[in-house]
Amino acid sequence: MIRVIMHGCNGRMGRVITDMIQKEEQMEIVAGVDPFDGVANDYPVFPSVEQCDVEADVIIDFASAKAVDGLLDYSAQKHIPVVLCTTGLDEGQLKKVRGTSEKVAVLRSANMSLGINTLMDVLQKISPLLAEAGFDIEIVERHHNQKLDAPSGTAIALADSINSAVDEPYTYVYDRSQVRQKREKKELGISAVRGGTIVGDHEVIFAGTDEVIELKHRAYSRAVFAKGAVQAAKFLAGKGPGLYTMGDVIREG
Repeated sequence: MIRVIMHGCNGRMGRVITDMIQKEEQMEIVAGVDPFDGVANDYPVFPSVEQCDVEADVIIDFASAKAVDGLLDYSAQKHIPVVLCTTGLDEGQLKKVRGTSEKVAVLRSANMSLGINTLMDVLQKISPLLAEAGFDIEIVERHHNQKLDAPSGTAIALADSINSAVDEPYTYVYDRSQVRQKREKKELGISAVRGGTIVGDHEVIFAGTDEVIELKHRAYSRAVFAKGAVQAAKFLAGKGPGLYTMGDVIREG
């Protein structure tokens, strides 16, 4: 039985994952962490991870960026692998993620869905060819009106997948309204839309002369992210120190 601590258990994703793990035969949530206590749970809930004294095999994190530093310290101290799903981390936190992965297993992904991670793999294969042919590349992402960070971590991850595959890296451009000039050849535009209850849409546009290729991913519910997080937790439990990705989960699966 894989024992899970759900970090951010009373948030939207925490509730979806809680419901999903209840149906798993080989997993159980043994504790939750959330400062909001207005939800009834079948497991003990602590207001901060530092107060959690329950033994576990893996932590699933869907909380907030401000709670990540304490979570990483706890994970390293207790030697509990962590599936880090929170986005919007700053450079200092990303450095801490890498440092923590030298002590304990950390799986970090900007997006937990199988579809998005497959799209990243596809982008690495086709981007060199289309870049060489002179196609311009743009990314448009759309999310609900409560999302705090923009552009999304997934949009940046898609752009990074492209840049890692091409010979000449692109420069990311987030706002064209401040400069009146035509598009540079090595720009990669990233645009963010916020509205309504959009779960998550991502579109990669390759625009060439007289032809356009569009690759799109649309999430219809948060269940796709929850499913990926649960798969990642199964993968990570028992793993030694290292920095893992959803690509590792897909390859092993």
